[in-house]
Amino acid sequence: MAVTIKDVAKLANVAPSTVSRVIANNSRISEKTKQKVREAMNQLGYHPNFIARSLANQSTQVLGLVLPGSADKFFQNPFFPTVLRGLSEGAHEKQYALQMTTGQSNEEIYDGIVQMVQGGRVDGVVLLYSKVEDKVMMYLRERGFPFVMIGKPFKYSEEITHVDNDNYRATKGATDYLLSLGHKRIAFIGGDLNLVVTVERLLGYEKSLRDAGIELVNEYVIHEEFLQEGGKEAVKELMQLEQPPTAMVVADDLMALGVLNTLHEMEITVPDDISIVSFNNVLLSEMSRPPLTSVDINIFDLGYQAAKSLIQKIEDPRDPIKRIIVPHEMVERFSCSQYQDKGH
Repeated sequence: MAVTIKDVAKLANVAPSTVSRVIANNSRISEKTKQKVREAMNQLGYHPNFIARSLANQSTQVLGLVLPGSADKFFQNPFFPTVLRGLSEGAHEKQYALQMTTGQSNEEIYDGIVQMVQGGRVDGVVLLYSKVEDKVMMYLRERGFPFVMIGKPFKYSEEITHVDNDNYRATKGATDYLLSLGHKRIAFIGGDLNLVVTVERLLGYEKSLRDAGIELVNEYVIHEEFLQEGGKEAVKELMQLEQPPTAMVVADDLMALGVLNTLHEMEITVPDDISIVSFNNVLLSEMSRPPLTSVDINIFDLGYQAAKSLIQKIEDPRDPIKRIIVPHEMVERFSCSQYQDKGH
């Protein structure tokens, strides 16, 4: 026989309605009573029926996640599993589940979101990216459906709750660091220019060089996908220039791994011949050879804060618009050194 709310109420010596309120985490119930009811639930092995609950309160207790592209690329980059852990923890705290949309193209992803929203499958949506042009964001905004973004919205940033780093300041700081080591020929390897994070980081890089009175060289700026191959392609291009850079700001650790491997194949030594500052500070930045100096953007916290903000928005539609800036810090390792003029 399945254990019911009545069984729990009997064991805890409370009314069945009190058990329901404890399951819903009602603030009016005292911590002492909550503890007593939860102990009874554990003892009896009782698990709340979320489907029945969602029918009763018109809520699915599910957050939809929109990935920036196809799932295979998504899981190649350690940024996403880490952000997912943060989202999962934030959702779990309030007993929400996560549902992902996947698709091979932007059209498929858009259709997936429309089905998710119109089918009443989710209470709110987290966009795990911010694009310059984004049909999904416009659709959610026009419907007035609860959503938050990881990344600064390109438009309507005052009207959309978002969680982000100060990418402009972080990249300016990373470029300033290379300048302080005496480097003047500094390249920037960024991601897709339709992603706002790439635009923000590029602006920070440019500002740093301008402040130092260094002319911007167009050939030193390359945009590829946030994947190992992207880093590989970019560095091949840069090292073929008549005056190759002596340092690089790479917008992602996985790309930086592609950069390191390719430089190794070309018999170019890091940091003796070229210095590298990367972004994200995922585990592979510590494990690479040499270990990468990388900007830690607290990826887990980006996800955690996004889930928390979205649930607040779902549970209180009047919750004010928030702009949450997660702090960053540069972790110095062994991929940078003082510039030495080797006569080229």
